[in-house]
Amino acid sequence: MNSIRTDVVGAGLVLALGAFSSSPRAQSEEIERLDEAGIVFEEVMGAADSAIPRTILRGAAGIAVFPSTVKGGLIIGAHRGRGVLSARMVETGEWSAPAFLTLTGGSIGAQIGGQAIDLVLVVMNRRGLENLVKNQFKIGGDASVAAGPIGRDAEASTDIQLRAQILSYSRTRGLFAGVTLKGTSIRQDRDANERFYDYPYRTRQLIFDGRGEMTDQVRAWTAILKKYTE
Repeated sequence: MNSIRTDVVGAGLVLALGAFSSSPRAQSEEIERLDEAGIVFEEVMGAADSAIPRTILRGAAGIAVFPSTVKGGLIIGAHRGRGVLSARMVETGEWSAPAFLTLTGGSIGAQIGGQAIDLVLVVMNRRGLENLVKNQFKIGGDASVAAGPIGRDAEASTDIQLRAQILSYSRTRGLFAGVTLKGTSIRQDRDANERFYDYPYRTRQLIFDGRGEMTDQVRAWTAILKKYTE
């Protein structure tokens, strides 16, 4: 009987240690996604003539980054990607811990080739955030989304801010004709949230309620946002 108990306890310890040791590996994909989002945002802002104007970012309610969104197709196209979203907390002005998102869509038309696109969405107001955190948000259907001005185009940005809930910016690598983001769906990625935070947070819990642990990776990400939005 004692040997059986010893075996059971030993097996339990092995399982517990295995679960503990696998946790960093389970998070690695989300950490990489967050790191890539930060790199993309830094690179976009580092291109002076095509960067997002600071006047836009200072008024932003939220920022979503989808690094290396993949597009491809022949007549019928498809695109998919994974990204992160943080919002500016109303009470403190600080940036929230990121919520993980997925992006999918398709289109039909004259298109051939393939490309990787870094996509940045600048959410201009609370209404835009509310739309974006829906279980399934569709670009061009659920909210006013416009291509944002770049560089030092402050005058144009003033008019756009009054009309659009979300401004989109993209950086393309590769060749693709006839591509559009209209009809693209953005969904919350609760599986990724659970792997990263060890709890299946909903997007709105992270960006509106201030949930989520401020790990070193999260602090690095929010520091990048703060650098360009103050």
